[in-house]
Amino acid sequence: MHPLLLEFGEFQIYAYGFFIVLGAALGYLFLSQSAHKIYGVDKDKISSLLLWIFVTAFIGGKVLFYLEDPRLYIENSSRMLTNLGNGFVFFGSLLFAVPTTIWFFRKEGWNVWGMLDLLAFTALIVHAIGRIGCFMAGCCHGVPTDSLFGVTFIDPACQAYPLNTPLHPTQLYEFLTLTVIFIFLFWFRKFKSFDGQLFLLYLILYSIGRSIIETVRGDEERGYLIDEVLTHSQTISIMLILIAIVVYFRKWRSQ
Repeated sequence: MHPLLLEFGEFQIYAYGFFIVLGAALGYLFLSQSAHKIYGVDKDKISSLLLWIFVTAFIGGKVLFYLEDPRLYIENSSRMLTNLGNGFVFFGSLLFAVPTTIWFFRKEGWNVWGMLDLLAFTALIVHAIGRIGCFMAGCCHGVPTDSLFGVTFIDPACQAYPLNTPLHPTQLYEFLTLTVIFIFLFWFRKFKSFDGQLFLLYLILYSIGRSIIETVRGDEERGYLIDEVLTHSQTISIMLILIAIVVYFRKWRSQ
């Protein structure tokens, strides 16, 4: 849509970065307030936690992005240093950030599973608002479509391809999916029967939603494990669903 959000002379604010920062700020407010209210966690500790999450999520998102087409970066390693602010895979960020988060919780002596429940809401907030940034930048777009949902990107600065062609707005599909999951979990929290239940439901529900959305994704960078059949993200989604279901029922039975 509009990759460049605001411009004042030489000062420019890009939509993708703006919405990532906005999501991170709102996520911090939610997590710091909730953790302090429920577990008495020092808000300064939450700042340190989010710094760890940001760094590991950045690294993980880039690593999985590079692994989607490793030959491209092996043949020309300089590509890895260009556009460091673009090209991230959410599941890479998730797979790197969660172990780091658990380590931090244990180091501080916090309720690990209870804090993961709060972190699920935080992740949903950051991710959902970040997808608006993706939509503005044109990345993570869908395949061409004749349906009434099609959105046409015309700004040459957009990453969407092809331009001037209606595409599935998969960014908005994911934003709506994340919003629905947030609303559901916020309602379901009143019926929570064990710590970690909300986090595990988040993994299951998001992975299912992401797998469905992947069927109309059109950006070529995502990569396939099986050409035109199974993407990398769908593969990770299936693995996460299976693992989360096993852990869910083990914890549920233990109660």
